[in-house]
Amino acid sequence: MIELRHLRTLMALKESGSLAGAAKKRFVTQSALSHQIKELEQRINSPIFVRKSKPLSFTQEGARLLHLAEEILPKVLETETDLKNGLETETNQLRVGIECHSCFRWLMPVMEQFRQDHPQAELDLSSRHLFDSLNALEMGELDIVLTSDPVPGHSLAYQHLFDFEVKLVVAKDHPLAKEAYVTPKQLARLPIISYPVPLARLDIYRHFLEPAGVEAGEQKTCDLTMMLLQRIACKDGIAALPNWSINEGHGLSLAAVKLGQEGLKRPLFGAYRRHSANSALVQNWLQLVASEGLARQQKSN
Repeated sequence: MIELRHLRTLMALKESGSLAGAAKKRFVTQSALSHQIKELEQRINSPIFVRKSKPLSFTQEGARLLHLAEEILPKVLETETDLKNGLETETNQLRVGIECHSCFRWLMPVMEQFRQDHPQAELDLSSRHLFDSLNALEMGELDIVLTSDPVPGHSLAYQHLFDFEVKLVVAKDHPLAKEAYVTPKQLARLPIISYPVPLARLDIYRHFLEPAGVEAGEQKTCDLTMMLLQRIACKDGIAALPNWSINEGHGLSLAAVKLGQEGLKRPLFGAYRRHSANSALVQNWLQLVASEGLARQQKSN
């Protein structure tokens, strides 16, 4: 008998492209995953992928099972979520996960408009899942995730909302404050102040310093945007923030500088489950976020 765990393993193989990657995605050892694959192949009396193929290539039998997995797993996940949340309340609830510490403030007008449009709906914004939010979305614990880092998944869809610019923020009398733009080398080993996020997840590191082979300085963390901006004004370090965060520092002696000659642009996506029961609420929320983002961009230009 083909089991759901077998189908989930096939999806993990497709999405990761390797046994090691699939094992990590399924939270099992590579040995355990290999045993599971061998068990499945014995049941269908055929290999499911070509050994030592790079990238990983499925056999005809494996491709057929993969197609089955792509059809069945989203329906199973949706049904599990429906039953878990209760069939009577599922369409009247919207749980939004946010992978951004500074998003709550500018989302307030969106929340107000959404509540006016859907007074009976229950709206919950949360950052408690933080960088595990896409997994929480797949598991049915969230309905939408706002993210700049989409990860392909068989049950998730991504809607581009808008692009935003991340800028270097320094004290007004910092040596870099008067630059039209900065290069990665100019930021070598300078202390970075950020939200409590691993260095490897920071935009300034992933998309600016690391690609140029530049070593980052000491990372200092801060939970609150205003406190973070005050520390920058006191020359405790530098930061890279989106415009909506920089605007919270009105009245502080700060300067915002482009990261690179073209600037560092990042996208914001709304991730959601395909065929979700509350799709009308999901789409309304995403439209409101996109409109708010566009309005803010026009104000800053």
